[in-house]
Amino acid sequence: MASRRVKFTWTNYLIRLAAALALVFSTYNPSEWSFFHWVQPATLDFAKANVFMALAGIVLLIAWVIFLRATMHSLGVIGTLLAVAFFGILIWVVLTYLPNLKNNLEIMTWLVLVGMAGVLSAGISWSHVRRRMTGQIDVDETDG
Repeated sequence: MASRRVKFTWTNYLIRLAAALALVFSTYNPSEWSFFHWVQPATLDFAKANVFMALAGIVLLIAWVIFLRATMHSLGVIGTLLAVAFFGILIWVVLTYLPNLKNNLEIMTWLVLVGMAGVLSAGISWSHVRRRMTGQIDVDETDG
């Protein structure tokens, strides 16, 4: 049985980046339209909690586990640290050339969140990128 390999393109990476951005920004963002801001009042008064908060929390937790597990499996600890360093330095470059952003906590928060999404998207894309660069594939399970 022949398997058809799908070529990994920039579009595939951008889809993964969009998914990572959606995950990170739906969990927390400074605009106060996030899961964190939605459930924060319920932490002080449990009567404000509802089943939809619990459902959304579980869905976000599942998504975070999938993304983090794929990132750690694909990049490993050292690769993940290098990705964090890479995106951290990109933020540093932005702040070097746009110094007026340094005093704005909201913009700094957005930059860090984009960096987190960058690390996650690099992690879930790395197996495909490595296969394209080297011809090597990652195998999780074997039959037999």
